[in-house]
Amino acid sequence: MNDLSEKHDSLWWVAAAPGIWGAHFIACYATVAVWCAKHGMRAPLSSARVAIAALSGAALLGLGVVALRGYRNYRAPGPLPRTDSDSREARHHFLGFTLLSLAGLSAIAVVYEALAAVFIGSCH
Repeated sequence: MNDLSEKHDSLWWVAAAPGIWGAHFIACYATVAVWCAKHGMRAPLSSARVAIAALSGAALLGLGVVALRGYRNYRAPGPLPRTDSDSREARHHFLGFTLLSLAGLSAIAVVYEALAAVFIGSCH
């Protein structure tokens, strides 16, 4: 049973997906920066790639949790409310759609960040 009460909805969930993406970006950047500073500019990114893959997997898992919550809010039982109505159900569906959209966009960004580690061979 999906509860439409607003006490369970929080705007922190809206910030969760971009926050996960931002934390992933900073963690990947710091990982490569420390790796290259420690091993030299011509060093291959072998172990750093493994760390970036682990960070990306964790970020995608977190984004999956946010997307699942958004999907459940968006597909709450009952008819979809009118888009111009100001009701509890309409806000609940809008919040779910927002969570789902931001989680999808953030997942795309995480994948693009991880692809940089795939195509860049060394620190140089």
